[in-house]
Amino acid sequence: MSSPSLQAIPSDTASLADYERHAGTRLDVSTWAWLQGGAADELTVRANRDAWDRLTLHPRVLRRLAGGHTRTTLFGRTLAHPVILAPVAYHRVAHADGEIGVALAAAAQGAGLVLSSQASTRLEDVAQAIGSDPDRGPLWMQLYMQPDRAFTRDLVARAVASGYEALVLTVDAPTSGARDRERRTGFSLPDGISAVNLRGMRPPPKIALRPGQSALFDDLLHHAPTWDDVAWLRSITHLPILLKGVLHPDDARLACEQGAHGLVVSNHGGRTLDTAPATADALPRVVDATQGHIPVIVDGGIRRGTDVLKALALGAQAVMVGRPYVHALATAGARGVAHCIRLLRDELEIAMALSGVATLDQIDADLVMSR
Repeated sequence: MSSPSLQAIPSDTASLADYERHAGTRLDVSTWAWLQGGAADELTVRANRDAWDRLTLHPRVLRRLAGGHTRTTLFGRTLAHPVILAPVAYHRVAHADGEIGVALAAAAQGAGLVLSSQASTRLEDVAQAIGSDPDRGPLWMQLYMQPDRAFTRDLVARAVASGYEALVLTVDAPTSGARDRERRTGFSLPDGISAVNLRGMRPPPKIALRPGQSALFDDLLHHAPTWDDVAWLRSITHLPILLKGVLHPDDARLACEQGAHGLVVSNHGGRTLDTAPATADALPRVVDATQGHIPVIVDGGIRRGTDVLKALALGAQAVMVGRPYVHALATAGARGVAHCIRLLRDELEIAMALSGVATLDQIDADLVMSR
């Protein structure tokens, strides 16, 4: 495994938006469409960002701030700050440093990392690269429930043996969204890049369709996951299980009843169901539905430290970011990812100080207002 590059960060990079701008000039049109594109008219992609902007911070003054910090706790682990890198497939499409570079950057900055099951690097290699770092954040494994139960069981066993600390089950994608921008460019994976952790998985048996039947409803969706699959997953592992893709409070309540250990309020970055609600809008109702029984994390459109502060004020215990760190990876490899995380953490500290908040447990709903 080659060492990550020491690529220079462009001197005019002061925010996550700057990384997005630079990445747009480094990735080809098709790869950019795959990374940036959302479902259909991309209304939910835009809504995610707009919803954070609609919220304003209502600061307090003259409070004692010295000695403050951004530490938090999840599943018995102390995190240096509440920023976690969301699962994104095929990091090596963006840069040769790939998942190893991202993992080393996350570890260097104390950020949590959720490795995609569609990673372009073996899960064992990612864990080995950072496993001995005492200051790293948590390392979690993302799953799609596969029809091949034996393969899924083996994949979970591999994650456990490699030291992954939780499983993040994506539940909002029983099928892919209609990603028009990606389809128009004809995106395909470059040679030599694939979902290496899914090699050997048996495809589900095909159903012989009669004339007039739907390839989606009468074939593919026979294998879509249900609450029974969550129960099965719980039965085969001791690891905490988080459900990623919950937007409705009734599903949050069901998740608690079914023994889920955490939730991620997410609309898949606007890549599945277009016109689904923005995550900032869905977050408070999901938090209320859990009644504090399990931690809630949120992703979708977070680009500033002020967004992180708003998310925490709405009840999230941490946030996930996806596209921004891939922008940074495409721009400057592992070094860019580390800088991206540091920018977000620094902005969070600044926003906390200017809002009169010294520690995360001082943040409450009174801090945010809607425009």
